[in-house]
Amino acid sequence: MPATQPISLTSESATARPDADVARADLSPVPKSEPSPAIRRHLPDERRALTHHFSIAGQEGYLTVGVYEDGLPGEIFITMAKQGSTISGLMDAFATVVSLALQHGVPLRVLCEKLSHMRFEPSGWSGNPKIGYAKSLMDYIARWLELRFLTGDQGELFIALPIPNHPTTDAKGTDPVGALGELIQMGDSPACNICGSLMVRSGTCYRCMTCGGTSGCS
Repeated sequence: MPATQPISLTSESATARPDADVARADLSPVPKSEPSPAIRRHLPDERRALTHHFSIAGQEGYLTVGVYEDGLPGEIFITMAKQGSTISGLMDAFATVVSLALQHGVPLRVLCEKLSHMRFEPSGWSGNPKIGYAKSLMDYIARWLELRFLTGDQGELFIALPIPNHPTTDAKGTDPVGALGELIQMGDSPACNICGSLMVRSGTCYRCMTCGGTSGCS
């Protein structure tokens, strides 16, 4: 009798199911990673600042840049001479946006590249030989920030002013402090009966510093 072969009870659909599951898994949407939120870097309560005066086509103003401890700018303030005007409000809003961008990690170089060479009125000669003609207020501010903080031409931002050393002697070679002390010692001293100079108290007596005479004490 021929040997019987075992009959497989697995259907074709069951056999193809693992491949279908793999294909379905490959087509499933991959969860997207959410961008990390920007972290604001606050400036210290006491910070150094640099103020610059500018004038373009009759529009005068002051640009103040507050910096972090490492010298990087973290905020700007723009004060126009004509307070209450439209351009003053626009520059105030512009300074706020730039300050928030700097504090949230936007590089200063990116801001300067985007704002440089924007052309609109007022425009004109800036009076700054390193900038020359300013195409707009935005153009001047961006190019000045780049010149002051990025191009290597900034030098030392905050240099302590040298303290003048006052000479200890006057033109005649006398010590003013010593002369004041001698004047205090004279007080109501009498005049020397030999040379007429005022005498200096020496103990209970008086002595003349010019001729060496005394008031009678040995």
